[in-house]
Amino acid sequence: MPGAETSLAAAAHSTTASPPRIEFLGMEFDTLTMGELMHWAGTRDPGEAFAYVVTPNVDHVVSRDRNPERLAPLYRDAAASVCDSRVLSLLARSAGLKLRPVPGSDFTARFLATVVRPDDAITVLGGEPGQIERLKARYGLQRVAHHQPPMGLASRPDALDEAARFVAAHQARYVFLALGSPQQELLAHWIWQDGEAHGVGLCVGASMDFLTGKARRAPKLMQRLGLEWLHRLSQEPGRLWRRYLVDDMAILALYWRWRRARRSK
Repeated sequence: MPGAETSLAAAAHSTTASPPRIEFLGMEFDTLTMGELMHWAGTRDPGEAFAYVVTPNVDHVVSRDRNPERLAPLYRDAAASVCDSRVLSLLARSAGLKLRPVPGSDFTARFLATVVRPDDAITVLGGEPGQIERLKARYGLQRVAHHQPPMGLASRPDALDEAARFVAAHQARYVFLALGSPQQELLAHWIWQDGEAHGVGLCVGASMDFLTGKARRAPKLMQRLGLEWLHRLSQEPGRLWRRYLVDDMAILALYWRWRRARRSK
């Protein structure tokens, strides 16, 4: 089994001293800026063993807290774990921690526009064929392999194996996993454990939907105020109401327990 890239921060920072990951609400985060993360991913040798990037938000943190045995390793073994949520960033600030947000959708759009070259080999896991064609047209991508895993991926080892074999058979510089959480993180970890693939895996969630016009992002003001979740809820209330209004509310109790435990040390 390959080892996690604990030296990522050192590679991304220009100074010799690199900040360690910080722990917040049971999740570890790298204190990288978007530019530093883009530099690492964009300059990493494509022949190196597969390594992946995760962008935890409130939903990820709550899910990990409820099922740490299965989900904690997915984030711990990632080469980079950056905060996707302005809500988490604000909560961390209230506790005296500097947890800068690196929104996954912003990162994906900027990475494709400024780092990925048209002739780079790309593999996309998830998304519909029409979306892939729109993505190729938008960014002039010439070498894209696409695999759509079946529903229920998280509980199907055979489907995880099939996806990992596809990635190994289509060696790419960048692997975009657009499957939602925790499916994409489970698959990225599965590919990493398999050890046959190369390149950088990017868990991008709904970013592909935004980039290909399937969904609309919140207005910039709502994004800056940490209200992007409210916009998404208004767009898809039937699918997202329970996630945002019930499940993710557990973040408040989790934060309270974390603060209490921190004070007792």
